[in-house]
Amino acid sequence: MDKNNAIEKWSTLKEIQEHLGVGRETVLNWISTRNMPAYKVGRLWKFKISEVDDWIRSGGAESRKETKRKSES
Repeated sequence: MDKNNAIEKWSTLKEIQEHLGVGRETVLNWISTRNMPAYKVGRLWKFKISEVDDWIRSGGAESRKETKRKSES
């Protein structure tokens, strides 16, 4: 299979925690309050790392203080 056509694998909550260097509760909080891209499969949360990275880059994980400072500028 061509690398450009490769399908991105689903990542687990633990893999996302390790990828971002944050705790379980932080990820779950971001899912419920900040629209972090996540998909419930049965009882498990699944993620696409590319979607999570895009969400981070767009400011989805910024603290409330950082967001407020930017809007005041």
